[in-house]
Amino acid sequence: MLNIHLGDVVRGSNPPFVSSIGITLARIPTAHSVTGEAGQTLRIPKPLAKEELLTIEGFIEEILPDGRFAVRLDNEHKIIAYTAGKMRKFRIRSVVGDRVHLEMTPYDLTKGRIVFRERAPGQVGPAKRRNNFRK
Repeated sequence: MLNIHLGDVVRGSNPPFVSSIGITLARIPTAHSVTGEAGQTLRIPKPLAKEELLTIEGFIEEILPDGRFAVRLDNEHKIIAYTAGKMRKFRIRSVVGDRVHLEMTPYDLTKGRIVFRERAPGQVGPAKRRNNFRK
């Protein structure tokens, strides 16, 4: 038995199970389930769970435009990576030579997201902020 519920997404232009019972996608309402000519109720299958991300280490080899970096992985592969949102939010800066941790999806092994920048030996902490307030 197939059911369509509010908010379900139909992928593709004409899935075979929809055309087999005589309903086109343009006529599917979004408020309730749809019953076809044969008395069947259409239901869209749930999407599969997300794949696990790969966590890999490397170092920044080059700074590219648009906030991207060329990163050389430990296995000598070179990928393009961008800074994660939390790192941007807290203004964690990355420079050439920094050791970083990356997250990559198993679907595209040429791109990644920088999620952690390791501190260099001898690096104490953030610089003191100047007080710009005048009394």
